[in-house]
Amino acid sequence: MIEAEQTGIYEIELCSGERRRWRCCGADAQSQRWWRDLETGREFTETSVMYAWTIIRKEDASTKDQKGKGP
Repeated sequence: MIEAEQTGIYEIELCSGERRRWRCCGADAQSQRWWRDLETGREFTETSVMYAWTIIRKEDASTKDQKGKGP
């Protein structure tokens, strides 16, 4: 399992098979990890997500440059 790092950008697969790009925003004072969906701009905690999901991979700088989708 991939452990999310603060400010890292990850490809996420939802239980429906849909893939999304999320940025890990780090944990708050209650140790809840926050994420931002890069397509919608919405921020949320892991506990607020109403469906199953998995981290597929972490993007690196060269991947973002190739896609033309920097942060």
